[in-house]
Amino acid sequence: MSTAQRILYVAEPPVAYLVRPPMVVDCSAICGILFDEPWRAEAMARISGKTLYAPYLLDHEVISVTLKKQRQQWSRESITAALEDYVQYQIELRETDITAQLDLALRYKLSSYDAAYLWLAAELKAPLATFDEKLGRAAQTHLASLP
Repeated sequence: MSTAQRILYVAEPPVAYLVRPPMVVDCSAICGILFDEPWRAEAMARISGKTLYAPYLLDHEVISVTLKKQRQQWSRESITAALEDYVQYQIELRETDITAQLDLALRYKLSSYDAAYLWLAAELKAPLATFDEKLGRAAQTHLASLP
C-alpha cells in the first residue's frame, strides 16, 4: 500500500458564476429602474447581484405603468427601451398560493397584488424590495415572524 500523500483539489468557478441570493421585487422597484424615476439608483443598488423573483402579475403591472407613461407623453422609443430592459432582467415569475395570499391581504390590509409579493417573499424566505410604504411595513413584520 502506497503511503504517498494525496492532494485534495478544489476548483471554484469565477465569482460571477456563484449563486446569487434571491430577492422578490415589486412593480415599484423594477419600474423605478425602467422609467428612470428619482429612486432608480437606490433600487439598482439593492437588486444588483440578486436573483430576482416576482409573482406572475408583475408583467401586467409593468404594462399598466407603461400605459400610464404613454399617456404622460413618453416617446415610443423610450417605452420600447424600457420594456426591452425589463426582459433583460430575467425575473423568475412564480405562481402564488391564492388562499395564503388572501390571508395575508386580510391580515395586513393589503391589496391582493401586494399580498402576492409578500407571500412569495415569505415562501422563498427572501427579502422584498418595494417603495410601497404599506407593503414594506407589512413585509418587515411578516418576514421577521418567519421561523
